[in-house]
Amino acid sequence: MNKTDKPVSAPGPWAPYTPNKEAPWNLRRVVHLHRGAGFAATWQELQRDLKDGPGPAVHRLLNCKGRSQGVPDDFEEHAARLRRLAVGAGDAGRLKAWWVYRMLLGPDPVAERLTLFWHNHFATSAAKARLAVCRQNEIFREYGRGPFGELLRRVVKDPALLLWLDAPANRKLRPNENLARELMELFTLGIGHYTELDVKEAARTLTGWGVAGDAFKDDPEQHDAGEKTVLGRTGRWTGDDLVKMLLEHNATANRLATLLCGHFMGEGAADAAAIRELADGLRERNLDIGWAVSTVLQSQAFFADANLGTRILGPAEYVVGAARALELFDPPPSTLVLAEFIAHLGQDLFHPPNVGGWPGGRDWLSARGAIGRSNYAVALIEGEPVGLPGTFDPLALARRHGRADDLDTALDFHAELLLGTPPPPAWRDRLLAALGPNADLSGRTLRRVVHMILASPDAQLT
Repeated sequence: MNKTDKPVSAPGPWAPYTPNKEAPWNLRRVVHLHRGAGFAATWQELQRDLKDGPGPAVHRLLNCKGRSQGVPDDFEEHAARLRRLAVGAGDAGRLKAWWVYRMLLGPDPVAERLTLFWHNHFATSAAKARLAVCRQNEIFREYGRGPFGELLRRVVKDPALLLWLDAPANRKLRPNENLARELMELFTLGIGHYTELDVKEAARTLTGWGVAGDAFKDDPEQHDAGEKTVLGRTGRWTGDDLVKMLLEHNATANRLATLLCGHFMGEGAADAAAIRELADGLRERNLDIGWAVSTVLQSQAFFADANLGTRILGPAEYVVGAARALELFDPPPSTLVLAEFIAHLGQDLFHPPNVGGWPGGRDWLSARGAIGRSNYAVALIEGEPVGLPGTFDPLALARRHGRADDLDTALDFHAELLLGTPPPPAWRDRLLAALGPNADLSGRTLRRVVHMILASPDAQLT
């Protein structure tokens, strides 16, 4: 186990989850783990983790070994080729397809989830930054589970963010406050922990930061070398000094703890005391994001009954998760088409709506979003709309796993696969009524079953 895999040992919400009579290790919790930490899992992966227990299951996910199916032997080589083609063609659509390929078939779903988290945190759009967002995306993946300071120092000097927030326009005697404001409000402290004067003075520390070609440039002739007072401290501060101050501020750890809990557990899943405890742990460990993620995913809080089925899946999680759970690997769906579905559902990758990113939560399930998810489920099952050569065969999937004795058994299998539990009696009755009295054990019938499950409210939650 890596050092960042060791959660807090004190009792409380972040103590390691231990199965018991009230909170057993069951299929519902295994599905919750994979949907909450990654992009769902196959039946074989679910059964493996159900058998081995929560410790090995979480450990595998944290150490890039959670996926036993669907990862191509030449994954890294093919991913690199997709990236080169996208950048070479200057095609943002292909760049989205490259990232969706990594989410769907890559060996490390936790890394991709964190990359998605940081993309929303440092929300930068290709509409202005162009394909500089590709390198930013790779920074998120490479440094996103280490000390936050290492990530922040790279991101704030990356051309994508500098261009997005007009940093080159921030010059001595002509300060532009965009980067300074978002650096304090969104990336570190949060609202209420700085003043407007702090923003103005912070902007002065960042004068001279810009872009030359496709690289960061610090122009000393455009830097305001005078004294500035930021967060109550006076000195001839530079941009690097500002970043150091913000990393040392208590509010930064608190904000990171809040956002990470929201990303992996949902809004309100952790109370103020739990947030403070996680923030204290972050401060003690140099804002180690990997430690925080490990602590959350192994915790009693993450697996508590009250936190099962409460977080709304984002479009990328929903789209990729459905394809993975149904084992659509050989061949996989077109990741270009999957990226288009994700955008249609409200999460246009590399094009967040503004500097605040996507609101998430209930906003994902607008009337348009709910209809779009149902339409995606139909497209996935039909196959051709997502680039597959034929319709999905749920009967063959159920037979492959020994769950096709009769319609009830096959129905339960798909509900357990996608939701972690058989359908409640009332829900089953409504489903069977919708199928009609002549429903039989066939691929056609089961395709309707899978569509109804994927379109159900429970399928939108983890």
